[in-house]
Amino acid sequence: MTILLRGLDRLIGRAVAAAKWLALPLITLLFLQWPLRDLFRGYSREANDLGQVAFAFFVALSVTAATRARTHLAADLLARQYSARTRQCLDRLGAAAGLLPWALFVLMASKGTVVSSIRDVESFQDSGNPGYFLIKVALWVMAAAILGQSLVDIFRTGKADDK
Repeated sequence: MTILLRGLDRLIGRAVAAAKWLALPLITLLFLQWPLRDLFRGYSREANDLGQVAFAFFVALSVTAATRARTHLAADLLARQYSARTRQCLDRLGAAAGLLPWALFVLMASKGTVVSSIRDVESFQDSGNPGYFLIKVALWVMAAAILGQSLVDIFRTGKADDK
């Protein structure tokens, strides 16, 4: 179990590390929309569509990145008074009672929408460019990353596994 947990933790870590690099093409694509539209009179919609896909995956993994870095919103002022063991128990309880069920709900509730979007290779409505289905896939990426991180947090065995 520990090997599987460490492997999952490394996989999530690599995905989060790779996602941060999406910021550069995202910024570039969103910046290029105006010159492409005003100066070159073309390809601004394509830049926008690609920017939306990059943004979807960037945000999808940013939620888990914040959780891993312990920088997401938390009741930190109150929690500082608790012992490390109590904080760890509260983290596990929060992951088990909040994050895990929510991620499973999102995966199950969005199944029909995401599967049909992938099957139909859904396009962007305004431009007709293919790729809108990737934004819906990003929803599953977000939920899967949160699910995996919550499992890592729930079953983490101690200080040796902590970052």
